[in-house]
Amino acid sequence: MTFDLYRDAHGIPHLRAGDVLALARAQGRVTARDRAWQLEVERHRVRGTTAAFLGREALPWDRFARRARLEDTARRCHAALEERDPETAAWVRAYVEGVNEGLAAGARRAPEFARTGLAPGRWEPWTPFGVWLGTHILFAGFPAKLWREEVVRHLGPEAVGLFAADGPGTAGSNGWLVTGARTATGQAVIAGDPHRFIEEPGVYQQIRLACPEFDVLGLAVPGVPGIAHFAHTGTVAWAITNAMADYQDLYRERLRRTPDGVEALDPDGTWRPAPAHTETIEVAGAEGRPEEVEVIETARGPVVIGSPPPHGTTPAAGPEADPCAPLALRHPPRVTGDLGFGALLPLLRARRVADVDRAFDRWAEPVNVVLAADTEGGTLHRVAGRVPVRAAANRVRPVPAWEPGHEWTGWHETPYGDLDDGLAVMANQRGPAAPLGTEFAPPHRADRIRALLGGRPRWRAADMPEVHTDTHLASAAPLLDHLAALDGLAPAPAALRERLLRWDRRMAADSADAAAYAAVRGALVRRLAAEPAFAVLADPPAYPEVFQPWLALLPRVGLALEHLLTAPDLYGIDRPALVRAALEETATTLGEGVTWGDTHRLAPWRALPPEAPGEAPQEPGLSGDHDCVLSTSSVPGLTDLASRASAARYVWDLARREDSRWIVPFGACGVPGDPHHRDQLPLWLTGGLAPVVTDWTLLTEEDVDHEDVDHE
Repeated sequence: MTFDLYRDAHGIPHLRAGDVLALARAQGRVTARDRAWQLEVERHRVRGTTAAFLGREALPWDRFARRARLEDTARRCHAALEERDPETAAWVRAYVEGVNEGLAAGARRAPEFARTGLAPGRWEPWTPFGVWLGTHILFAGFPAKLWREEVVRHLGPEAVGLFAADGPGTAGSNGWLVTGARTATGQAVIAGDPHRFIEEPGVYQQIRLACPEFDVLGLAVPGVPGIAHFAHTGTVAWAITNAMADYQDLYRERLRRTPDGVEALDPDGTWRPAPAHTETIEVAGAEGRPEEVEVIETARGPVVIGSPPPHGTTPAAGPEADPCAPLALRHPPRVTGDLGFGALLPLLRARRVADVDRAFDRWAEPVNVVLAADTEGGTLHRVAGRVPVRAAANRVRPVPAWEPGHEWTGWHETPYGDLDDGLAVMANQRGPAAPLGTEFAPPHRADRIRALLGGRPRWRAADMPEVHTDTHLASAAPLLDHLAALDGLAPAPAALRERLLRWDRRMAADSADAAAYAAVRGALVRRLAAEPAFAVLADPPAYPEVFQPWLALLPRVGLALEHLLTAPDLYGIDRPALVRAALEETATTLGEGVTWGDTHRLAPWRALPPEAPGEAPQEPGLSGDHDCVLSTSSVPGLTDLASRASAARYVWDLARREDSRWIVPFGACGVPGDPHHRDQLPLWLTGGLAPVVTDWTLLTEEDVDHEDVDHE
């Protein structure tokens, strides 16, 4: 294999090869060398085998992966692509060959392999499909339907709207397009940042891919070829945010055991066989006893919760009889055998927004809002992905599989959006995707971005960090309004109240006032959650552990606080009294000089935690908050630590690609101790962006060590 590998000052790989297949192979090989541990964790995640080297803490995911049949779905999608699109299938296969060539060298660099005793395995042509599936299977947040079921069961259907907010298990993003009419160059600028759980190594990989057909740079997902979500080809650029569409359903199943196996009751009243088998999950560690898991699939989909009752027992008829009755998951890739990989090569080859538009016609999941612009003045604002047509009830809660009316009957047309005054803003708010979803993010981020962009007549790419890093918290208004209405306070609470009413509502890391506001908010969330009306939601049914983040009461109250404080009535709860008590509590417990950054610290997820607490780096304090444009999400009432934030930031300049900018939270390399493992963190913290280098002569060529390659 012949290719050239260059790196910039941050170690970001720039690859150049003679053709598309050689380039894909090079991408796979270099990714394996830089991120072998990350790739192998993802490969095991889709197979449900992470407990074999990570121990019992990894069992919840492995159980879910097996029951959801992630590996089988990935195999199906690969087989279907081989038949429908052999060119793309060959391209994916070339990437996998490169991964297999580079894994051994990458594993020798990564200390996690020695620590766990894990040996690098072999990737199959279907593995990238599994990586994509495993990364996004919970992205649309179908477990929120379990939460809504509990809310309806205890409080009634009218209470669902009280908790409608961007949930704790979902991921969002900001993105904005400024047309040439609003820029200093006369060409468009696209900028934004995807919000995800912050992982180390990061979920996005900065990379450049060049061959005679194209020269594209952007943010790739390690383990998947090409550059799907955020890219600049030189003549056209695009970016996405989560559309907040609802495209995954949970069906409550009636299952029974017979001498011949498991059967499920269909809507026509017929009991039909539901294929079932048992798998064994190996578990590492001193108490690593293997665990068996039963895998069942009905005509709706794999059963991810619950199991049939013993033979001869009548199955429960609904959630009132058995809240943990079996639930099957139905989602588009399992139904169609299509993960949207057919869009990946056309995106790399795109020259104009029309090409991007056609490519995204082949997109499947996750369902995204897309912004694109080209050097000829073309723009694009659309939704891309596959959303089934079905009853409205399917979007809200689990629905009974045995009742007619809940079938999928087709696919929605994906809507297009408009530009307004030369701008388009996407921040998970209600917009073009509104007909396709149930819950959306509050409008605060989108409104603030639009207001900031309207604040100057002409923008340059270099100006965009001003938007990325804005910390104004509009959602603070309801709590501050309640504080303003209090009277008869003792001196200390009164002084704290006056201080908060003078606060500029910016969640800056060095702000003591922001810390005080967060402390009052947290105290109020805890008091609200303890109210009898809501306390009944504190102990949800014993659903599998992987779904618990969507069912935890404190995060739900914290993220819905704005609704809970402004609802006309709240089950007779005396909100002014709770606000008063939260203020009085904080006035006596708030530390002297404590700033928001003292407690609001980055808390990244690592597949393998440090062996000793002292080995973990002291993570920095952060500005921002959940509803700020600088979205750094904590869990009010539980912790100020931020596990979700900008997984990358980007600015695509259509006038001069070399004036584009990008950044990730840590670095380009996944190997601890490597100079480029965490070298972008200081820039990321301050809102800075690294330059996009496009001149090959300004890059450093790296020898491609063929002795570092595994040969069969």
